[in-house]
Amino acid sequence: MKVAFQQFLDSNKLPQSYIEIAKRYFDPIASEIANNFLRTEITQVIGINGSQGSGKSTLADYLCMSIKQNFEIRTISLSLDDFYLTKEERNQLAKNIHPLLAQRGVPGTHDIELAVNTIKSLASGIKTKITRFDKSIDDRISNQVEMSEGEIGVIVIEGWCFGAEPQFENQLITPVNELERLKDPDGTCRRYINNALATSYPKLFKMAHSTIMLRAPDFDSVFEWRLEQEEKLIEKLKLTQDRLVGMNVMSKEEIFEFVQSFQRITETCIERMPAKVNHLLQLDPQREIIEYRTLNP
Repeated sequence: MKVAFQQFLDSNKLPQSYIEIAKRYFDPIASEIANNFLRTEITQVIGINGSQGSGKSTLADYLCMSIKQNFEIRTISLSLDDFYLTKEERNQLAKNIHPLLAQRGVPGTHDIELAVNTIKSLASGIKTKITRFDKSIDDRISNQVEMSEGEIGVIVIEGWCFGAEPQFENQLITPVNELERLKDPDGTCRRYINNALATSYPKLFKMAHSTIMLRAPDFDSVFEWRLEQEEKLIEKLKLTQDRLVGMNVMSKEEIFEFVQSFQRITETCIERMPAKVNHLLQLDPQREIIEYRTLNP
């Protein structure tokens, strides 16, 4: 376990202090998930909600690593991001519905049927192709095929809007920011997004046996966290300015516009979801956990 944990810290560039945080907050959740699988022999689907940069993918990977090492249960971590529609499909949405839908991210830009069928296939143990998305090219990875075969005991899927609920029609009338005011003045785009949340996404969200939320303190923190994410992406790819050409790496101004498209749903999640998830981890602006609650919605 110590070797696996150190490898996890190294690969995620995490400090040693992460160990104490994980032992205190994450290990009990991992044990609960594992014991539920061992008791029921039913593949456990775990949904994680968290805004951009909140640490949800790291948490998903940690839970999988911990369960695998401590309970010898096969696990897999998925991201809702991996099920984005292809660039070509989103461009078609932009043409047919609204230009803002060319940008990945919001509900309505995911292939929910693919996500649902992938989880069902993994749970059944049959040979399954795992879709992955490369944000640096803003498209699905086509030249590297990842396959899974055999029984999976725990499937963790994380997403910034996992478990999000639609708003009431009258809540869509007033724009929440400049992006909506200037680029979606009649509300066509936000109504499309809201309808997708109401009709397509529940079938995926209902697959979760347990849900976890990494709750941001406010939307201002989300922008700062997302900016850090982009900086890490550049570092990871080791891009020079010349190599940035053709890659979808965003400037600070582009990130500001990008996160505005998430504001409406993110703020709704911050308000509504704490009462609905099984495990609530409240974060401060530095992403430190300042409160933990176990709930039974």
